[in-house]
Amino acid sequence: MQNVQTTKLSRATLMFPLALVLFEFSVYIGNDLVQPAVLAITQEFGVSSSWAPSSMSFYLLGGACVAAILGPLSDRLGRKKVLLGGVAFFSLCCLAILLTHNIESFLTLRFLQGFGLSVISAVGYAAVQETFEERDAIKVMAIMANISLLAPLIGPVLGAFMIDHVSWHWGFIGIAFLSFLSWFGLKAKMPTQHISIPKQPVGYIIDDFKQVLKNKRFLALTLGLPMVAMPLMLWIALSPVILVEQLGLSSMQYGMAQFPVLGGLILGNIVLIKIIDKLPLGQSVMIGLPLMLLGTSLVVIGTMTESYFLTFLILGMSLVSFGEGISFSVLYRFALMSSEMSKGTVAAAVSVIMMLTFFAVIEIVRVLYENFGLWAYSLAGFTLIILWFSLPRLVVRDIMRQRKLTGEF
Repeated sequence: MQNVQTTKLSRATLMFPLALVLFEFSVYIGNDLVQPAVLAITQEFGVSSSWAPSSMSFYLLGGACVAAILGPLSDRLGRKKVLLGGVAFFSLCCLAILLTHNIESFLTLRFLQGFGLSVISAVGYAAVQETFEERDAIKVMAIMANISLLAPLIGPVLGAFMIDHVSWHWGFIGIAFLSFLSWFGLKAKMPTQHISIPKQPVGYIIDDFKQVLKNKRFLALTLGLPMVAMPLMLWIALSPVILVEQLGLSSMQYGMAQFPVLGGLILGNIVLIKIIDKLPLGQSVMIGLPLMLLGTSLVVIGTMTESYFLTFLILGMSLVSFGEGISFSVLYRFALMSSEMSKGTVAAAVSVIMMLTFFAVIEIVRVLYENFGLWAYSLAGFTLIILWFSLPRLVVRDIMRQRKLTGEF
């Protein structure tokens, strides 16, 4: 177990997460700015539009493939060194994608850009959880989420503008610039944590992961995370095809349709910040998940009523995103703290499980969508939320009960 000194949230200590969230924004908009452009990109490369969701799934797969290395590496070398190296690598990959001329090289660079996701989740988030006290860490995560949510909120609109007026290449140039800016901010403001972890051979990394994965509570909570986040991920991955290609919306209309959905997520994070000190930790999850179940149910109902499908879809997904906003940061904290192993290793395990699940589910639903259309999309989201109400819900209930018995609020 590692021992680190936490600090209170203040204007001075907030500068580090603000620098980190600039990179997080760069990584997220690296997906959201591209999504409106993927149909044009597939046309440019002369391939079917069915390749469009693969831009996102390969991005996620890239993150999953290096998380297992980055977390333990940051335990041994320090979070700051690994984070700065990851930011620089992501920036260079954003520039390298400008040289691609076919879908294979494009997806390869998308895979490499995805490493940035693990830099954030396996290194950056672990540093935040170690730097701040429990509830302050959750507040910081919610604040970061709201700022980074500007990416999916404005990304589709900017992406639509690029398609209509310039080229998708300029998006990656802008992303690389933002990422370089965050590198300088992190270098100046990120604290250097001196973690009391024994210096062990690299081979011990495998043993550390085995210890984490043997923890049944950790597995239940971590597998529950993609169940909560996946419906919105499917929306981001498939909404260009659903809204533009199937429903005939323009690129700008597609971008505007993101505002109520992602606005719900922003509102959810704001509400979480307001109520986190007033409710027992975990209570917001018990409010948020039923709302998500209601939202996915509305999407299923909308699939039955073609005339009102778009209305039910936007309303349902807005409820889903609001529920995720008041739930996810708390669930992530529970998952990260469910194991006594070093937090870099635990965060890496969380990241690997989440991103592999994201990749697999997006690709499965993409194939199912080609064969069964909107039913595949709507039932996938509904099923994922229903699954959360099994073992993950029981574990969260058990954690809340234990915290109450020990006097923790």
